[in-house]
Formats: sequence, C-alpha cells, structure tokens
Amino acid sequence: MKIAIAADHAGFPLKEEVRKYVAGLGHEVQDLGAYDTQPSDYPDFAVLVGRALMEGRAERGILICGSGVGVCIAANKMPGVRAGMCHDTYSAHQGVEHDEMNVLVLGARIIGPALAFEVASSYLNAKFLGTEERFVRRLNKVYDIERQYMPAAAGTTLKA
Repeated sequence: MKIAIAADHAGFPLKEEVRKYVAGLGHEVQDLGAYDTQPSDYPDFAVLVGRALMEGRAERGILICGSGVGVCIAANKMPGVRAGMCHDTYSAHQGVEHDEMNVLVLGARIIGPALAFEVASSYLNAKFLGTEERFVRRLNKVYDIERQYMPAAAGTTLKA
C-alpha cells in the first residue's frame, strides 16, 4: 500500500521510527517531512498528506505532531480526508472498518514507539466494511456534510 507520512518538529523522532517500521512491513512510504527537529508548523504537514491522498499518490496517510490534536484538526479541513487520532489498536482498526478513516494521527508526546507500531499495524491491516449497509449509509452522510459545507469538494457516494 502507498502510505504518505509526515510530522512537525515535535513528531519528527517518532515519525522516523514509524516510517521505518511501516516500510519494513512492505508498504511504499512517502516521507513528506519534517526532516529534522527545527521548529515547524503542523498545518503544513497535514496539507502535504491530504494532497497526497486527494491526488491519488497515497492510499492512506499517517500524521504525527506533539499531541496529535493539531494535525488532526488541520487534516480534517481537507475534502476527502478522514483523519482520526488513535492511541490504541481498537480505535485504529475500528476507524478504518466503520468510518473508512484514511489518515492515522499519532501524538508523539502521548505514546512511544512500541505502541505506535502496534497502532500503525492495526490501522494498516484494517479494511472498510463496505458490505455492511449501516457503515455505507453513515459514510454517505459524512460525504453529504462535506458537499454541503465544502461546496468545491465533489465527494463520493458509496452504494450499499
């Protein structure tokens, strides 16, 4: 799977470890920065991952900042991005299975590498349960919200 990964300065050290781990699982990883711990702005990295998804250069994304909150808020402002902050394996796979989450958000000051690896693995191994009508119905409602409040976004409607 093609994975876009990015982090601000606070998330950089964890990003480096998660990037290597994800590549080791056999995924094609695009590192979109930051490339050091010099102060940087989390919204810039959320946009880079969001664009990679919107342009089809990545199938999923991983974003990391200090708490995870900033990049999560910024990423979710972009059409088609469904980012979820997860610090446990259940949320990581459930977010994909039920909500078709396409960006995993981690807080580098919240969890360490061992748990980040478990969460990332759970996220990457999960598949959307698009054969279940209730999940398709709910996701279509999310797309309706996106079309209403982001008129420039075409969105996609799933068929049950």
